[in-house]
Amino acid sequence: MSKGYVFALLCSLGFAAIPAGATEAPAPANTLVEMFTGLKRCLAPVAIAAGTEVTIQFSLNRRGGLIGKPRITYAHWTGDEAARKQSAQAIADGFDKCLPMAITDKLGGAIAGRPMAFRLRGGAGKEENI
Repeated sequence: MSKGYVFALLCSLGFAAIPAGATEAPAPANTLVEMFTGLKRCLAPVAIAAGTEVTIQFSLNRRGGLIGKPRITYAHWTGDEAARKQSAQAIADGFDKCLPMAITDKLGGAIAGRPMAFRLRGGAGKEENI
């Protein structure tokens, strides 16, 4: 699979997350952009130490649920051991809360079983799909 294809696939992902306090679920994500936008919104409250940067690799099934466990493929931890453990637990809890996400059958068929990655940066207020 070419890098351009992977980039296009990842850039068009978009998770549909239910915001806290919402009474109605949003429409299921139909594109990668919508899927990752929803994931970013859902993981926004995850508190990790300032300066920490973590890339998480994961795969979803056609219904938006995790296949296996997310895996940290890159990490630059800041703070002491306790801060690292707290940040790692916050990330794990965030994924548990956000997944499965509502996605369309069309998107589910396109992404099922394919590895995806998401980067979280502590204190920077910036998360991104890669």
